[in-house]
Amino acid sequence: MSNSSKTALVTGANRGLGLETARELARQSWQVILTARNEKKGTAAAQSVSAEAGREVQFRLLDIADPSSIAALAGSLHEQGTKLDVLVNNAGITMDGFDEQVARRTIDTNFYGPMRLTEALLPVMSDGGAIVMVSSGAGELSILSRDLRKRFSDRGLTQQGLLELVESFVDAVRRGRHSQEGWPTSAYGVSKAALNALVRITAPRLEARAIRINAVCPGWVRTDMGGPGAPRTLREGAESILWAALLEGGPTGGFFRDGKLIPW
Repeated sequence: MSNSSKTALVTGANRGLGLETARELARQSWQVILTARNEKKGTAAAQSVSAEAGREVQFRLLDIADPSSIAALAGSLHEQGTKLDVLVNNAGITMDGFDEQVARRTIDTNFYGPMRLTEALLPVMSDGGAIVMVSSGAGELSILSRDLRKRFSDRGLTQQGLLELVESFVDAVRRGRHSQEGWPTSAYGVSKAALNALVRITAPRLEARAIRINAVCPGWVRTDMGGPGAPRTLREGAESILWAALLEGGPTGGFFRDGKLIPW
């Protein structure tokens, strides 16, 4: 199958790593669907990539933190008969401060968003496709207490059990007890630790369809989130994402940086 007949959807792709990933896939003759929650910025990004690649890049509106927005996107793709070969869950946020509101919004965007979108789009994913969760080294288990590390890494952990863990974090923040209960003062870190766990839990369920799902850490990249002092360029950061997206017959259920398995 040629790249021109393959389709990739990239979330949060109006800037940064998402835009760079969409740009590189389009350069490699993929059909690209670029999503963003801001229609004006997303449309401009799609037009820019289209002009660079010499091929049409579609824009679709998507607010990853809004279940109704996810349902609308999934419904339209299904109605149009679109099949996805790659899904890159890149959209995410980091917020200043730390309180229940920050914890809630960060978890909703960085964890529930990718989880819900993945579930919604599984019916339009091609067998043998790839799902990439853009994670971070900030989500390594070392940020958690020993007890929480054991619970997150438990091979018997189910998706429902993971959701209960995530909600217990938000509740602990609400009660002002997160530190005493072993959680870090970082909603971003917890959201990425949960995302990594989700990958491990989900992988076995997708094996029958040969769909690979992996988490990747792009490293510290010069984006709006990473800041101008970050050591990695956008191109360098996107390489890990592209590796996981384009790998054929490779690993599933892992956490990778630069194509290498890293400790979670």
